[in-house]
Amino acid sequence: MLAFVARRLAAAVPLVLGVLVLTFVMVEAAPGNAADALLGEGPVPKDVRDRLEAAYGLDRPAPARFVRWAEGLLLEGDLGWSVSRGRPVRRVLADALPNTVLLAAAAFLVHLVAGLALGLASARFPNGWLDRALGAAGLTIHGMPTFWLGLMAILGFSYFVPVFPPSSVRSAGSDGWPLFARVADTCWHLVLPAAVLGIASAATMGRLVREGLLRSLGEGFVRAARARGVGGRRLLLGHALRSALLPVVTLLGLSLPILVSGSLVTEVVFGWPGMGRLAYEAILAQDVPVVLASTVLTSIVVIVGSLLADIAIAVADPRIRLGGAPA
Repeated sequence: MLAFVARRLAAAVPLVLGVLVLTFVMVEAAPGNAADALLGEGPVPKDVRDRLEAAYGLDRPAPARFVRWAEGLLLEGDLGWSVSRGRPVRRVLADALPNTVLLAAAAFLVHLVAGLALGLASARFPNGWLDRALGAAGLTIHGMPTFWLGLMAILGFSYFVPVFPPSSVRSAGSDGWPLFARVADTCWHLVLPAAVLGIASAATMGRLVREGLLRSLGEGFVRAARARGVGGRRLLLGHALRSALLPVVTLLGLSLPILVSGSLVTEVVFGWPGMGRLAYEAILAQDVPVVLASTVLTSIVVIVGSLLADIAIAVADPRIRLGGAPA
């Protein structure tokens, strides 16, 4: 197991480096730099621009700036300075990361519950009207762009039927509220973005659970349980579901990084102050250190999620050996 983890981590290093280089090149390819975003569109004396670029190291060649940022990260753990926000990148990320973790965790729960419920309901009555209706609805929602689904959710549940707040993480003036009221207010603001982010990807899990359950229902141990008089919900949940969960475990391990990386659009639509919105604003401001730091964190989440999925598969199915030993 340890050898497998070490190999995966070693293989991830060049991958992360390649993603960082590509991200840096794409941001640098855009016209202008962070100084232009700070100074605006009006005429600015050249000496003012030169002093500003020198203060933030923008007067250096692009490769030298990337190498300096990478050295600071590897040797000192320094993520650099945010030009657009005037603060260390570490503090900027520390403010945004908890909000993204909260949103991703809630969306993951919605994704898990909705996917399992969709798969179980479809497998209970295969090829019936409910199965076809759930399949069509799930694929339709899955095919919708996330930003459009978010806008429709705001239009439906914040405008026409004003049940949930359309944006932000808390209500104005809630800082002086009691703790329970603040927690309840944050949860209320969390409902719409978490539902949009989680339900949009639940259709894939639902179909995977359905196919796994139908396959398990044809296996010998399930037929034996049916012959003993076990049927209905007990047969589905107590016998067939466990065997059908192996591919679901893989999908769950990969779902969390997908939800984290996919939160960019959702956070922008709902005005959620997390990593996605931070990265979006940093790209617009060409704040390269913030963009690179966000990319590093996202890459780590993807790698860890994939690694946990592999380990979970080995734990769930003893026939699989991660270290390469024969089963």
